[in-house]
Amino acid sequence: MAALAEGLNNVWVVLAAALVIFMEGGFGLLEAGFVQAKNMVSIITKVWMDLTAGSLAYWFAGFGLMYGADRAGLFGGSGFLLHGAIPGLPPALSPYAFWLFQAAFAVAAVSIVSGAVAERMRPRAYLLFVLVMCAVIYPVSGHWVWGGGWLGRLGMRDFAGSGVVHAVGGWSALAAALVLGSRRGRWSGGVPARPASLTLAAAGCFILWFGWFGFNAGSTLSATAPALGLVAVNTQLAAAAGGLTAFIWPLLRSERCDAAMAMNGGLAGLVAITAGCAFVTPLSAILIGAVAGVVVNVAFPLVERWRVDDPVGAVAVHGCGGAWGVLAVGLFATRGGLFEGGGLHLLGVQALGLVALSAWAFGTTWLCFKLLAATVGIRVPASVEEAGLDLGWGIAPAPDVEGSAPVPALQPARTESA
Repeated sequence: MAALAEGLNNVWVVLAAALVIFMEGGFGLLEAGFVQAKNMVSIITKVWMDLTAGSLAYWFAGFGLMYGADRAGLFGGSGFLLHGAIPGLPPALSPYAFWLFQAAFAVAAVSIVSGAVAERMRPRAYLLFVLVMCAVIYPVSGHWVWGGGWLGRLGMRDFAGSGVVHAVGGWSALAAALVLGSRRGRWSGGVPARPASLTLAAAGCFILWFGWFGFNAGSTLSATAPALGLVAVNTQLAAAAGGLTAFIWPLLRSERCDAAMAMNGGLAGLVAITAGCAFVTPLSAILIGAVAGVVVNVAFPLVERWRVDDPVGAVAVHGCGGAWGVLAVGLFATRGGLFEGGGLHLLGVQALGLVALSAWAFGTTWLCFKLLAATVGIRVPASVEEAGLDLGWGIAPAPDVEGSAPVPALQPARTESA
């Protein structure tokens, strides 16, 4: 029976990891649908860089920093390149299956940033950031909560990553967008806010929703976990509540529907329930998702009012939605939640953890982008941005095709654009 349980656990975790990896297709389609047509291929290429370079960076250093032997509660110090001791491995689970699942999470975290820097970032700079994010930024903060670090010891609860993955990714996206600057003409009418293809974005949203069952239910790390069904049900209910609330909110205020906002509301519901999906009742999951739908409706125009150019809404959905999800555990958890008679202790721990994770993500990403700007440069030249990054990323007609004009090589300058 023990061997059978171990086999089932490994099959379940590998399958869940595949679902989370499949979410990269959702990220790619969603982001491609929200940018201009001349930049659709470049954003897909970015997500491809997340999946390839991010996986290797996490194998090289990230996994060891996240789950290796604890060093003063701050980071792990063993298990690099999948060699050596990993004291935090779950019982009855292959370390390789566990690594695959965690690598998929690391890739998801950096993919949140890719949409916020769309249509204006240089490829080599983005590649370097992916390596840093998956090797250092995400794993260190993940160790604090999941790898035996100081926040986990304090009692912070984040079942599948509203804070560790989504808040970290969302506030990293904010720092990246601020340092990178807005697209040319964004606030003077030169760049349309209208998505290039809502159909494509909707397809990406459906894929993300589907993959999220691997994200949340897979975090049980066991095919026989009693909470597996509850996690899956809470995931579905929160997403539905978030999507419906985000659809109704603008309808009540202005008698118009906003399909893009409804999709983002569904994603915000998924983001918010990710921390507490194993700790709350289905009714609480609906309330968490519904509030997330309102949060994204309020946060999105605030981000634009502050002139932060975030083409896909990563800050509103993942940063704000993730923050709400972390705090919601302190309110609704059946064990320790404020609304369940648990007092303020858990809520205080959750708030402290949220501040720490957000400050780490924002600060390290800000520093990383400043260093990249001073060395390799982070902005494409005005000519490349005007023509579209698909040309600058090598997606151009072949110059030797009969009847076609040669496409001039686009050489990005080392200097930064205003």
